[in-house]
Amino acid sequence: MTDRRAREIAADDPSARDLAALVAAGEPVVVRGLVADWPLVAAGREGPRALADYLLEYYNGHPVVGYTARAELGGRYFYDAEVTRLDFEGERVRLDDYLARLLAARDRDDAESFYVGSTDLDLFFPGLADANPLPEAGFDRALRSIWIGNRTTAVAHHDMSNNVAVVGAGRRRFTLFPPDQVANLYPGPLAPTPGGQVVSMVDFRDPDLDRYPRFAEAVAAAQVAELEPGDAVVYPALWWHQVEALDTLNVLVNYWWNEAPAFMDTPMNTLLHALLSLRDRPAGEKAAWHAMFDYYVFGDPERPAAHLPAHARGALARLDELGARRLRAELLRKLNR
Repeated sequence: MTDRRAREIAADDPSARDLAALVAAGEPVVVRGLVADWPLVAAGREGPRALADYLLEYYNGHPVVGYTARAELGGRYFYDAEVTRLDFEGERVRLDDYLARLLAARDRDDAESFYVGSTDLDLFFPGLADANPLPEAGFDRALRSIWIGNRTTAVAHHDMSNNVAVVGAGRRRFTLFPPDQVANLYPGPLAPTPGGQVVSMVDFRDPDLDRYPRFAEAVAAAQVAELEPGDAVVYPALWWHQVEALDTLNVLVNYWWNEAPAFMDTPMNTLLHALLSLRDRPAGEKAAWHAMFDYYVFGDPERPAAHLPAHARGALARLDELGARRLRAELLRKLNR
């Protein structure tokens, strides 16, 4: 892949006190030792059994979703050869039972890969986040999730939120790509997806450059973050990232948040509607709509309404919760024609 490393700072660096500002700078940053004092990290250093016992102290018994993949897949969660279905199985399981299966497989050469992904900390592990807080206040309002598994690979994808990803146990490798590399990563189907987001079709372990020649350009733009327990990587929304868990038991905690108000819709809905309404129009029309979107959406948000009296601005006015409800209702009325 690439030897280019993401920028690194130490936890005692003054800039590490404002993680949101690091994200706003627009590039991934590794913060070494950000949570080195977490009890979760200490439990992981004692070994897999101690780590499992520590997690189960907080686990409330509600079933989680466990994903299991055959050993020959090498821990990569993806599609079958025809891209007709996912190549792994998901099931509702008790975490204590699932961890027992994972630990029992640790010394087997033919062990399956086990993966519990994006599980809400507060819903399934009440008290764990409070016992292992980020040193910066304010992230209790972020969506806090935990990821548990053995040697697994989450194929390159993007998220629609900013992210602070903290390694609680095991080692992780993040390979990150800026959003403008989307075409060079050869995104797969919009649905189904291995984890909720579109993934790259390129196998990073052995990229087929005859089939995916532009992937070489993506590699040239990639940054790698090699993380040890207690380290974190911070990166903005829509950066593509492949995540490899490298040990026999790995735990990651992440914090997702957006600066946009909660009443705003997800841009993915806009993309889907654009496929319906714009993609297959003649090139000349698409160019005209490109200019229209630049004016109304991607340009200065004040400009389209600046020459109109306030009472006449309607949907062009600065959006608030009431305006969002009205706009959503109008859109639904037009869609349900």
